[in-house]
Amino acid sequence: MSIARLMQMARAGVPTGGGDVWTDPDLANASYDSVSFSVTTQDGNPQGIFFKPDGTKMYMVGSSGDDVNEYDLSSAWDISTASYLQNFSVASQESVPANLFFRSDGLKMYVIGTGSDAVNEYDLSIAWDVSSASYIQNFSVATEETLPTGLFFKPDGTKMYMLGAAGDDVNEYTLSTAWDISTASYSQNFSVASQDGAPETVLFNPDGTKVFIIGRANDSVHQYNLSTAWDVSTASYASISFSVAGQETNPRGLFFKSDGSKMYVVGITTDTIFQYSTD
Repeated sequence: MSIARLMQMARAGVPTGGGDVWTDPDLANASYDSVSFSVTTQDGNPQGIFFKPDGTKMYMVGSSGDDVNEYDLSSAWDISTASYLQNFSVASQESVPANLFFRSDGLKMYVIGTGSDAVNEYDLSIAWDVSSASYIQNFSVATEETLPTGLFFKPDGTKMYMLGAAGDDVNEYTLSTAWDISTASYSQNFSVASQDGAPETVLFNPDGTKVFIIGRANDSVHQYNLSTAWDVSTASYASISFSVAGQETNPRGLFFKSDGSKMYVVGITTDTIFQYSTD
């Protein structure tokens, strides 16, 4: 790996030594690990998933219970070792939560939903402990999207991205104060309608040069390349995709291991999280 690449990853907040180093997932050669974990006891409509950076905690937001569910993993990144711990209700802010995002230190949580068409911000007094969460504020995205389904932040908190299933596009916002959604302003968008008419989750690689989107119209993960990092107007479809239809025919949530070697998908047909290898 070149020095320039290492410096780029360091600026993006990716470990460059003594831990996981990100390598872009190889979707074209991805494979199912035959490893899964059911979340049906906690929620019959799981919408989004998120992992703590070290892989020892997993979070699922569902639209039946309108809450964020927290799980412990006894073996990092191995969902077969997950066990339910506790939850946190977001019903007072959002009646149909669709996805979630945590700041890298676990002290901020964001939940987006189609009930309020807004991003809701929470502070956690104990990092990664959802029972310590408290509501702070929200930011409406209704002008851009009436069915917001996905949410992602640039590692430094100065950019926010919202995916919608009405416009079938990724919407980009600039935050004048990092991680403070009240300072967000809309910038531009990028359509993914040609690949999926019902996109659900959007993820960027750590340096902002690739975007991954999962949708329920084609039950697939699609990859896009950005010629200018974090600028969605420069995105183009890479003609690379991976179908998860063999495991889930209504996928909603997507997540990657911190080194890019594993992929996780959750959906509402099976109420199950599935694990894949992407290296």
